[in-house]
Amino acid sequence: MALTLYYHPISQYSIKALIALYEHGVAFESKLLEHTNPAVGAEHRDLWPLGKMPTLRDHARGQTVAEASVVVEYVDAFYATAGKLIPADPDAAWQVRMRDRLFDLYIADSVAKVVLDTFRPEGQHDETGVADAKDQLAAMYGHLDRDLAGKTWAAGEAFSLADCAAAPSLFYAQKIVPFGDRKALTSYWGRLRERPSFARCLREATSQLPMFPFFDGVI
Repeated sequence: MALTLYYHPISQYSIKALIALYEHGVAFESKLLEHTNPAVGAEHRDLWPLGKMPTLRDHARGQTVAEASVVVEYVDAFYATAGKLIPADPDAAWQVRMRDRLFDLYIADSVAKVVLDTFRPEGQHDETGVADAKDQLAAMYGHLDRDLAGKTWAAGEAFSLADCAAAPSLFYAQKIVPFGDRKALTSYWGRLRERPSFARCLREATSQLPMFPFFDGVI
C-alpha cells in the first residue's frame, strides 16, 4: 500500500488527517501509536524523530509528511479523487488556511491546555492557564457564531481543510465549554457531526474516547 498513517484515533490532529483521507477515499495502512505498540513507536520515530502525530509516509513517492495541516494539503495535492479541500482560487485558499489556523491555535490548543492540566500532579495545576484557555474558547465561539452565519461550511459552501480542523477541535471543546445559545455555531456543529468522514472517525474512536477526561458518553 502506498500510504501509511501513524496516528491515534482520539488525537485531534490525527482525526483532522483522517477526515481528509476519508473525504478522498484514499486507501492507507494505519499504525496505532500507543504505549502497547512500542515497535510501531520506534518505527515512527525513525521516520519522524520529533514523534508528533499524525505522520504520513508515502512509500510510492518516498516522502514523510508531518503536521496535520500539511498532511491534508499533501493528500489533497497528490491523492485527491473528488473536490479539493484547498480551493484553487488563491483568494479562497488563504481564507480556508486562515480558518484552519484559527481552529488549531485557538480551539484545539486550548482544549489540549485544559486536558493536559487534568493529568498534572496535585499542587502543580495551572489554574490561570486553564481559565485563560476556557476564556479563549468562549471568545472563539463568539467569533465563529458571527463568521458562520449564512454559511454551510467554515469557509463557504464547500467542505475544506478548515472543516477538517474544525470537526475534532469542536467535538472536544464543547465537552469542556458548551456552545450555549450560539445558533450559527450549533447548527454548523450539527452538520459536521453528520459528515460521513467525521462520523466514521467518531465510530472508530468509540472504544478509546473514555480516555478523554471530559467525555460524557455522548458522541
